[in-house]
Amino acid sequence: MSLIHRTTLTPTKLELLTDWLPRQPWYAGSGRRPELAKAGGFRLDDPLGEVGVEFMVVTDQDGTAYHVPMAYRGAPRAGAEDALIGTTEHGVLGRRWIYDGAHDPVVVAQLIALVRGEAEAQAQSVSDTPDPTVARHYAGPADAAVSGAGSVTDGPEATTDVTVDAGPAGRLVLRVTRALRPGAADGGAGDALGHVDASWRQPDGTGARAVLASLRKAADG
Repeated sequence: MSLIHRTTLTPTKLELLTDWLPRQPWYAGSGRRPELAKAGGFRLDDPLGEVGVEFMVVTDQDGTAYHVPMAYRGAPRAGAEDALIGTTEHGVLGRRWIYDGAHDPVVVAQLIALVRGEAEAQAQSVSDTPDPTVARHYAGPADAAVSGAGSVTDGPEATTDVTVDAGPAGRLVLRVTRALRPGAADGGAGDALGHVDASWRQPDGTGARAVLASLRKAADG
């Protein structure tokens, strides 16, 4: 179960994301530095207990909500330099390397497991506590066996597509929604096998909800 340390991060996750977000193709701002606030999210467990897995929602000054899956690792991941959000000093664990979760095999596998009902969402800031507000639905094949992070491409409407080999189930596409719109479905595609949706707080204090990720068959699967 997720263990949350009450300690410091230097720099903070929001500081790292402030530098990283404007470099992403799905960032909606133009010519300005974002002003981010933490607005929601949840965690998942790594079955091996080695990688921290968090799904964070942040809001910018213009009200846009961004969904950033993150992997926290105790050492650099070979070949993943382009996916590095940044490094930080954790008050308990020491140096941590934070990666964009869409490029991390542990994050991808656990998010697909959540969609399929094989993993349970955990509270973002409380140890050993499930988060019942995170909802999921799956109506796809029962014999999917995902291995590896898969190939990553920019999808439509501020999304990222991760194509993975799912064994007997063929090739699947995990679509991660990056810029969230309240009540929105899954990036414009209606052929999803399953999805995960969650809530966040908008800048005016009201709640919002949307699909954070969906799963579908690959066109060649």
